[in-house]
Amino acid sequence: MAFKKYKIRKEIKVGAVFIVALTVLVWGIMYLQGIEILKKKRIIYAVYDRVNGLVAANPVTIQGMKVGQVKTLYFSPDDPRKIIVELYLNNTTYPIPNNSIARIYSADLMGSKEIEIIPGNSSELIHDGDTLMSRTEATLGEEVNQQLAPIKRKAENLISSIDTLATILQQVLNKNTQESLIEAIENIKVAISNITHMTSEADTLVREQRSNLSRIITNVESISYNLKKNNDKITNILENFSNVSDSLARLNIPATFLQVDLALKNLNEVLAKINKGEGSIGLLVNDTSLYYEVDKAARDLNLLLEDIKANPKKYVHVSVF
Repeated sequence: MAFKKYKIRKEIKVGAVFIVALTVLVWGIMYLQGIEILKKKRIIYAVYDRVNGLVAANPVTIQGMKVGQVKTLYFSPDDPRKIIVELYLNNTTYPIPNNSIARIYSADLMGSKEIEIIPGNSSELIHDGDTLMSRTEATLGEEVNQQLAPIKRKAENLISSIDTLATILQQVLNKNTQESLIEAIENIKVAISNITHMTSEADTLVREQRSNLSRIITNVESISYNLKKNNDKITNILENFSNVSDSLARLNIPATFLQVDLALKNLNEVLAKINKGEGSIGLLVNDTSLYYEVDKAARDLNLLLEDIKANPKKYVHVSVF
């Protein structure tokens, strides 16, 4: 009987030690995970479209300080496309505005996830059971893909352009086209040679005519100087010309030309009558007999005058009383 009692006491002691050890183990594990059993905790929620590898026991931080951890994750019963994350907050004294944001981000290069609570500016604070706004930061792979996506598109476009160019070159650079290109290149060479020759000749001409060019420039400068020097005279000439132009403009030139035209018409009529033999002048001009008679009378008159000079007494009688 005594042995039996001793055996029972030993089993009780072993059981008690096991329970204490298990309790210490659980408490230690929870302590290492940041869950302090004896402290008051707040439970809040955040809803995400995707969690990018977030798991239970991942840390929850505020401004880099750990204030809790992820308790559990599960799909929303109302909308299976949403994921509800339950957060344990050990620090119940830190004021968290109700418009704060629970952001999932990568804590290191290995991709370990954490939730950072970014405090808002609201005067109202969260309470146990409230839900925060959420945000998910892109993973390193997603960020790399976002950065490489434009480069990838440009590379694809470049490859497509190169393929198109290669196809065009393959189609263009046939035998006939090659011969045409060779001929065009030869023509370009000849044209460049001609241009070089023309340039050389122009340089030679400029060198040879440098003195003439210098004299021309000197003459031009002299003309410019003379024009500047005689600017007043030129101005006076232009003013006189302007006055003459004004005087001509004031003259009744059309009426004058009309009178001249009328006089010419009358003169033409007179000349026409003369040509027809009308009038005395017409008879004189057109009748040759009259001309001869006048000529004969003139000769007789000359003979008479000469005879009077030679024999005045024949024509003059002097009587003396």
